[in-house]
Amino acid sequence: MYGRAPRAYTHTVTDRKGFFMPEGYKYKRVLLKLSGEALMGEAGYGIDPNVVHGLAEEIKEIVDDGVQVAITVGGGNIFRGLAGSASGMDRAQADYMGMLATVMNALALQDGLQRHGVDSRVQSAIEMRQVAEPYIRLRAIRHMEKGRVVIFAAGTGNPYFTTDTTAALRANEINADAVMKATKVDGIYDSDPAKNPNAKRYDRISYLEVLTKELNVMDAAAVSLCKDNSMPLLVFDMTKPGNIKRILKGEPVGTVVY
Repeated sequence: MYGRAPRAYTHTVTDRKGFFMPEGYKYKRVLLKLSGEALMGEAGYGIDPNVVHGLAEEIKEIVDDGVQVAITVGGGNIFRGLAGSASGMDRAQADYMGMLATVMNALALQDGLQRHGVDSRVQSAIEMRQVAEPYIRLRAIRHMEKGRVVIFAAGTGNPYFTTDTTAALRANEINADAVMKATKVDGIYDSDPAKNPNAKRYDRISYLEVLTKELNVMDAAAVSLCKDNSMPLLVFDMTKPGNIKRILKGEPVGTVVY
């Protein structure tokens, strides 16, 4: 289960950063952004083992195909800093508590991946060596080159920054091919599809349009960071099994922000 050698892959093309691409895929190295709420499933709080199991199965499939994967996870299923601040807590203190919640989620994901035979590492922006490695950019890249999944926890280590911004930052730091934003809808719409049955879904949209139309895909800092560094963003429905692999292969199952 642990320390397995990467498979031999058939490489046929390189991406925009010069990575050799696994056959049939458009992206070689990606960062998957998961919300904390995504992990709680229908429970309403905490971590649903069935959701972790399903995610681990899908991630194992693409890792076995040769895709290099990093994950950034939120903590809203356990504690959200903004909510704590709204109830009277000091904002910085509440954000630090939220960062610790992301570490719990990262450890749960790591356990799920390891039980499926996927070697993984948790790297925390807040040092806690007993349970996670400190975040070191080159070490994270080396782990992925060896076929390990790297899970980034504790946000950026600073209050006032969201895990969306963390995802955009880490994706650029590790030279990822794209950020994958996992949601419960099948892409970006011009209005809320739950409230407007005539809402239009975008297959492709520019970062400038996302900002000017205030589509709230990610926070403005994250969107601007991706835009300034020409980092594609893939927005897709994670509740449908197989969508992670499909969107990485370029199938029209979500929205591409460019």
